[in-house]
Amino acid sequence: MRTQLGDDLQGTRLGEEAQSIIGRCVHCGFCLATCPTYQLLGDELDSPRGRIYLIKQVLEGARPTALTQQHLDRCLTCRACETTCPSGVEYGRLIDIGRSLVADRFPRPPVARALRIVLRKALTGRWFTWALRMGQALRHVLPASLARRVPVRQEAGRWPNRPQSRRMVLPVGCVQPALAPNIDAATARVFDAIGIELIVLPGAGCCGALTFHLDDQRGSLEAVRRNIDAWLPQLDAGAEALLINASGCGAMIREYGHLLRDDPAYAAKAERVSGLTRDLAEVLPAFSDRLRGCLADLPAQRVVFHPPCTLQHGQRIRGAVESLIAALGAKVLPFEGGHLCCGSAGAYSLLQPRIAGELRERKLAALSAPRPDVILSANIGCIAHLAGGSAIPVQHWIEWLDARLSDQSRGEIA
Repeated sequence: MRTQLGDDLQGTRLGEEAQSIIGRCVHCGFCLATCPTYQLLGDELDSPRGRIYLIKQVLEGARPTALTQQHLDRCLTCRACETTCPSGVEYGRLIDIGRSLVADRFPRPPVARALRIVLRKALTGRWFTWALRMGQALRHVLPASLARRVPVRQEAGRWPNRPQSRRMVLPVGCVQPALAPNIDAATARVFDAIGIELIVLPGAGCCGALTFHLDDQRGSLEAVRRNIDAWLPQLDAGAEALLINASGCGAMIREYGHLLRDDPAYAAKAERVSGLTRDLAEVLPAFSDRLRGCLADLPAQRVVFHPPCTLQHGQRIRGAVESLIAALGAKVLPFEGGHLCCGSAGAYSLLQPRIAGELRERKLAALSAPRPDVILSANIGCIAHLAGGSAIPVQHWIEWLDARLSDQSRGEIA
């Protein structure tokens, strides 16, 4: 099914890409069973099929309305529909195109625009750490509803400093170093134990995902170019990969090649960076036998693994994590609805708190049902969102592995 493009989109790369994606949609409805917002709200326009219809209208020249914007905003961009779709519709890319077109043709009210500007600056700027520390210091006097959103301050622990013959670059993101600094430190300790040195580069920053999904795709691409300029010299000098411990960043960085495909100065560089991006779960299985030997005497711990949407639907990595942590001494417990989003989705929980809250309640009920000792995940957004409503500890699986490796065991691995 081809759609007739509006006059201003005829012959443009954006219009042709959208037309190609929509052309693969057969409207079978398989995606309805895996769309969190459709399952929660029951509105066809809050499903991928309904949103494709709305985007198609805009592409054909129809003027978007506040209702159009509302239904597109409610999408979590979880991409569960993509892993369900029998036609291979790249819905994630289409919703990005649709949102950009609607934002251009139907400007948000001043308050809504200002909120997105504040979030872009606050969540990716340096003063986020200062604001968080202030909130943590005042946590005991804040209203309970607000205090639950402020995580307890976490210490990072020791960062290894011995040189290794193998090196990888560790992007540190924007909010993770402040919210959960131990994730990066734990990653560095585990990789130091297997003989790989992790390099953090001060010139790099946010991967660009938050800005991209908060109505500033142009600003996001500037951040992407800065990151490429910071990372490439190390990759050229022998660093083996970009090692990702936040699956949301991984999903975004793997898209760099696509996002800059028309930039003559950066297309090849972006493609190389995307091609050298590796999630923790793609690197550590090669060392599982050595790690398992150090953990053999520890009792198995009952865990559930919440696979972030950016891991299982965006990067199509899920089983690798569960298989690895099972091999390393976890009793991985099954639960219902593992394919559904927890409601975090970057800044979504701040912009759509009612929907995000209901999705979190559903997810936590499912995760808690098998009575695990700990809930593990692979993305800071999911971890912070779930921890805000969970009585069971929630942590990154690399922190769990790091905690199970004693100092003596670390010395025996390398």
